[in-house]
Amino acid sequence: MVSLSSISDIAPEVQNIALREIDNLDQQLQHHFQSKFLVQPALTRLLVSFQANKTRPIYRWYKYKEAFSASLVEFLFQRYGFNQGKILDPFAGSGTALFAASDLGLNADGIELLPIGQQIIETKKALDTGFTFDDLVRLKTWLSSQIWKQADKEFCLPEFRITKGAYSTENKRAIEQYLGACYQESERVREVLLFALLCVLESISYTRKDGQYLRWDYRSGRGQGKKPFNKGEILNFDYAITNKIQEIIDDLEPPTHQVELFSVRRPQGEIKLLKGSCLKLLPTLPDAIYDAVITSPPYCNRYDYTRTYALELALLDVSEKGLINLRQEMLSCTVENRLKDLLAINPNWNLAIETANSQPLLQAILKYLDNQKLQGVLNNNGIPRMVRGYFYEMACVIQECFRVLKPGALLFMVNDNVRYSGVSISVDMILSDFAEKLGFIVENILVLPGDKGNSSQQMGNHGRDPLRKCVYVWRKQ
Repeated sequence: MVSLSSISDIAPEVQNIALREIDNLDQQLQHHFQSKFLVQPALTRLLVSFQANKTRPIYRWYKYKEAFSASLVEFLFQRYGFNQGKILDPFAGSGTALFAASDLGLNADGIELLPIGQQIIETKKALDTGFTFDDLVRLKTWLSSQIWKQADKEFCLPEFRITKGAYSTENKRAIEQYLGACYQESERVREVLLFALLCVLESISYTRKDGQYLRWDYRSGRGQGKKPFNKGEILNFDYAITNKIQEIIDDLEPPTHQVELFSVRRPQGEIKLLKGSCLKLLPTLPDAIYDAVITSPPYCNRYDYTRTYALELALLDVSEKGLINLRQEMLSCTVENRLKDLLAINPNWNLAIETANSQPLLQAILKYLDNQKLQGVLNNNGIPRMVRGYFYEMACVIQECFRVLKPGALLFMVNDNVRYSGVSISVDMILSDFAEKLGFIVENILVLPGDKGNSSQQMGNHGRDPLRKCVYVWRKQ
């Protein structure tokens, strides 16, 4: 009979063998892609994140932390000589790629699942195409008279269980007054005013977006961990909303005293938004219609956007059940995602699934994580399922992108490598290997000059292992 002590002696050696196998397979893949890796000094973290949008008119209105910058789109298109045609972003987010492409005169289609991303895109489109001078004058009146303070009706603020108590009594009442006044306005003005409110919700709340969840300030009165969290200044509603409306007016108003609302500029490309899951919508698109894809999918990092954007989703009247459904519809990137029946979504994904099944490094990582789960050493048992779902679903997305691109067209993708239970997962090389098997040529894997660190938990348990952040450049043969 095998004793428990002998099993515990065997386990570390088995783990070490598994880690050596993963490291060996990773090195083989790195040798394969060695000539494709290119450290690109121009690719700063500012450029591949929302940070570069913070001072850019229009793009600065809503702080969509997971977005890349408009400057990145312009940099990639210039570097690879792309200046005409039609682009697709299957994970459109707040629409940065769509609007940056449109500003360059390119038509752009985007797919977005979350209502907050949809609302940002729709509002910016409306401001670009249908907003009038009279509408702008009405916004100025709201600003100068603070019309919401005169409202005789209040609109009950929608909330989820996880967002109750997110605002002080004063800020919550001010939001409800503001909403009541908004619904007395024309549709165009109301849409902009509601958008302005979405832009300030986090800053006037007790919460801060923190990847996997909302962090709660100790002043909220909600249960705290070992170290109470202080998010710093919580803005007064009137101050926050007047500043945001002023910012929108400043960006919309012509630089000179023109009668036209918008100054003369180059013809803009048309933007089309498809609402829903890209796994379901991509297969409905025709073959070979796009000249480029530029996107940044959710990373395999456990971030749950249905929780971090819960304040906004509640205001957009998503129900509790709707929130749960959105979480499952997302690309698998959180531990609560159940495995999707991919062949039920699209029977033509056999090639993508077989590509993932036969990828040695991925399979070694999945085997290792499954073993870690059996030993009870993972901090969440949903991690193996999430990682498996992420890569299999991404294989299907890559197959679809290949299908909808024209021959010779480029695909640009921003993504991060990740680490779980001490094993670094080279997302860049695994997805690039998928891409080759599915018909792409890997032109470059552009690497940011500085590697990013791991989570404090991973570094505490397993030491620091710098992770690459990259932009992949693939071309359809």
